[in-house]
Amino acid sequence: MTRSDLVEELASRFGQLTHRDAEYAVKTILDAMSDALVRGHRIEIRGFGSFSINRRPPRMGRNPRSGESVHIPEKRVPHFKPGKALREAVDKRTGEMEGKA
Repeated sequence: MTRSDLVEELASRFGQLTHRDAEYAVKTILDAMSDALVRGHRIEIRGFGSFSINRRPPRMGRNPRSGESVHIPEKRVPHFKPGKALREAVDKRTGEMEGKA
């Protein structure tokens, strides 16, 4: 699902929302989540999952073309951990799909 798919779904489920309002709502939520992660906060949405920041330590890598060693600096990357309800729903639905195939 893309961002525009999410906007379309929101606009179709809630008839009182115009497409522009749905787009603004999605943008506002995603911006707020991004800002929270940039500030180092953890985001938890019950039944869905949590977003946090993981630290990747510096390491030595290798340039695949030349084989030369390259220093890769430390990084902070977003991490998503699905909640129990989401994991169970995905497992159940994908199991049902495999049974149909």
